[in-house]
Amino acid sequence: MFTNKAKTVREYLETLPPERRKSLSAVRDVVLEHLPKGYTEEIGWGAITYAIPLEDYPDTYNGQPLCVAALSAGKQYCSIYLMAAYGDAKTRKWLEDQFRKAGKKLNMGKACVRFKTPDDLPLDAIATVIAKVTPDKYIRTYEAGRKKSVTGHASGAARTER
Repeated sequence: MFTNKAKTVREYLETLPPERRKSLSAVRDVVLEHLPKGYTEEIGWGAITYAIPLEDYPDTYNGQPLCVAALSAGKQYCSIYLMAAYGDAKTRKWLEDQFRKAGKKLNMGKACVRFKTPDDLPLDAIATVIAKVTPDKYIRTYEAGRKKSVTGHASGAARTER
């Protein structure tokens, strides 16, 4: 998915140009401050991920830790991936409203919110989205999504039964 080959978060950050490192580190601080207990910060898929460890929840469709959020840096921008905003239309709408209220432009894909500097983000809203999804809540949402899909994938990209 991503091209960074770092094995640790420290190594990941050290590979970044200074401005990207500064931006990603500032958002990382917000994530770590508001991340509910039960998630771990690690490297997964070439990004910094926040996931439920496999020893706590091994029943994932792909054998990887269940990731609730991630941070990555590309050549043109940084990204924070918010699975809570991807998997919950109400949370996504709320996030969109928070960007609008803060006078900030939302540059978002399905789960990916792109930014160049932390000033591009309403960090209080990012903190709220991170804090609201406990591991137990995320597991329930994930399992409900798997029951609805033909392939077992929790993502909205999976084909659903008709």
